[in-house]
Amino acid sequence: MRIISGTYKGRRLTAPKKLPVRPTTDMAKEALFNIINNQYYFNQISVLDVFSGTGNISYEFASRGTEEIVSVDKNMGCTLYITKISEEFSFPIQVVKSDVFSYLEKVKQSHDIIFADPPYDLSTEDFLKIPDLVFANELLLEDGVLIVEHSKHTSLESHPRFSYCKRYGGCTFSFFEADTKD
Repeated sequence: MRIISGTYKGRRLTAPKKLPVRPTTDMAKEALFNIINNQYYFNQISVLDVFSGTGNISYEFASRGTEEIVSVDKNMGCTLYITKISEEFSFPIQVVKSDVFSYLEKVKQSHDIIFADPPYDLSTEDFLKIPDLVFANELLLEDGVLIVEHSKHTSLESHPRFSYCKRYGGCTFSFFEADTKD
């Protein structure tokens, strides 16, 4: 995996092979960040990265100047790796080891962007639980967005807060907003 842009542009990171992860591809990540770049100033937002795995998305935000990033994963190996990289690059990433669903039920802090990259084999019901918890607990700030990465074989368009999706190869990003566009 590599950092696409920002202070650490082009920097390659190699996560331990034993981690149970599927990092977002560089092509999909670059396309996603082009979308985000057109809507936000990276140095003025807060980000919650859940099912963060290797921290790939968190590092990209940090490299682009985001100073408030929370990265949540339940795997100890993942959280240790994110902590190690964050310390090595002085990234402002707060790492939380927790089950994501439990975390979303209890956390009180709201963010501009929430990015979720759960395992692709999660049931559609569990995928839809993510926006349910985010909106029920008011975890997005005004004009915030929830982005859920999933397989092209999963559809989240039935959720009332679904706004649109973008597909890149086998990867799909579904966007959810407080007020859906008509």
